[in-house]
This record gives sequence, structure tokens and C-alpha cells, in this order.
Amino acid sequence: MNNQLENFLGIDVGGTYVKVGLVNPKGEILDFSKEDTGVLRGSSQGFNLAFVEAVGKFLQKHPEVRKVGIGLPGLVSKDRTTTLEIPAIPELNGFNLKEGLLLKYPQVDFHLENDASAAAVGELHFGHSETSGSYLFITLGTGIGSALIMEREVFKGVRGNAMEMGHMLSRGNSRLEPLIGRNGILNITKRMMEKYPEELGELKGEELGMHLLVGAAKSNNKIALEVFSEVGEILGEAIVSTIRILDVTEIYFGGGISAGLPFIQPSMEKTINQYLTPYYLKDLKMNRATLENNAGILGAAALCFMD
Repeated sequence: MNNQLENFLGIDVGGTYVKVGLVNPKGEILDFSKEDTGVLRGSSQGFNLAFVEAVGKFLQKHPEVRKVGIGLPGLVSKDRTTTLEIPAIPELNGFNLKEGLLLKYPQVDFHLENDASAAAVGELHFGHSETSGSYLFITLGTGIGSALIMEREVFKGVRGNAMEMGHMLSRGNSRLEPLIGRNGILNITKRMMEKYPEELGELKGEELGMHLLVGAAKSNNKIALEVFSEVGEILGEAIVSTIRILDVTEIYFGGGISAGLPFIQPSMEKTINQYLTPYYLKDLKMNRATLENNAGILGAAALCFMD
């Protein structure tokens, strides 16, 4: 079939929901639905078989679909057939998901990929800005994910799972993800609230979250600005090491926390400028990814272009 004419299914597998979208070649989501991951895990047949059955339900709804992309929150075998380590859904560990799907739906091509890599591929094919075709993609959310697109292909590394920036050691020998993933940012916020109790402002008595922090930062709340400044410093240090290793000149940031990028970027750039030489800095571009909340589904669907 011609990729320019057919529609794809993009499936974004998460610990809370499995999100499914019917996507056309222009990157438009024509239909959307989701399944509760907890319900699938609680199925009498177990998550794996329940997931395979759920995919079949969507294929039955859209019988014209012949290609399906699936983004998964963890490690996938280099041949992209088997889910190796999926912390949010451990039932998937060691399961040959592609084989399980093909046994039920042999007429369909399935493309499996780590979710951060899928989001990076989505930016390549459906993004609203022109990429160079070689860039680092960092997702800032509950966790910290990353991927490298090199000459329009996902860089997989020796065994298939390169680019786990979230597990790089950072300050205090902690991993990057616990430091500046969602929980890490909330921990920084609580520490700043204790340090500056007179500066609580709109944070006082509210349930802490990213929307609240971004809104407070827009109002020049000292605590919110200090939080994002520290996040930027820590992220900048990790990016310095990554740029030195990869010699990459283009970086995109996705995920829910990237909404705070305007407040993260000043200290991040200051750190990067402090530790990199002119060779690395002169062509460096860093921008927020353009697909925002649709990155999971569109990224999964974009995998169908990677034949």
C-alpha cells in the first residue's frame, strides 16, 4: 500500500491508559479512544492477551488499517519484537508482543518502539517545524526519556536500547529521572517552599502540579522560578555530557514538563554555555517539540513510515 493514501493506528501504551488513534498520512487524528491499563491488567487472561484482544477491537472498527505503530514505556529487543523491561506494566517483560499480535492479525504490519523514540519519530514525520533529520529528543514528564534520531533513523545502540538519559547519574549519585522527573520537581518545590515560606503566593494551600508551577512562574512567583532554575541547571549538566558524547547540534524537548521550558531554559543554557566550547555551541539549537499532547499517538503512528 501507498503510505500517502492509507491510514494508520497509533497506540501509546502507558501505565494509566492505552491510547489509540486513527491517523492519516498528514498527521491528523481522525478517531481517538483509550483503554484503562488497570482494567487490562486485571483481566482474567492477563494484560498481554487482553492487550492483543483490545488491538483487535480497534482493527475491527477500522478494517482498512494495515499498519499499526505501538509506543512502549520501556526496553524493547533490538529486532523490535519483544518487550524486555516495562516497569509500569511488568506483565509485558519478556513477552514476544509482535508474535502475539501477528498470530491473531497476520494481515497487519506491527511496528514496536520505545515511547520516547516513537515521539522523536513523530517529530520527524509530523512535526510543525523542519528538522535536520539528526537530533536529540528529550521527554520531560513523570519520567525522563530520550532518543536520538540519526540521519532519519532511530539510533538503537549495540543491543537496541541506547539513549536512556533518565538513568544517567547526576547530583548526589542520583539518577536524572528521580531528580527532575515529576516527583523530583515536586520535591524541589517542597524544599523551596520551606526555604521561602513568605514567597508562597498562589502556591499556598494548593495541590502541587506542573500547571500550578507554570502558572506561578508566569506570575513571577519566586519559588516557581527557583524550582525551574534548579531543574534547568541539572538538565543542562546532563545535556553537556550528552552533547560531548553524541556531537549533536539539535535538541527537542517534549512531555508535559516541557510546558515549563521558557523558565527552565535560561539556567539550562547558562550551564551549557559554561561547560561547552565554541565548537559545540556555534550550531546548537534547542526548541520545544511541536506535537505536545498528541506526541504519543502521532509518534506511534509515525513508526509506520519506518519500513
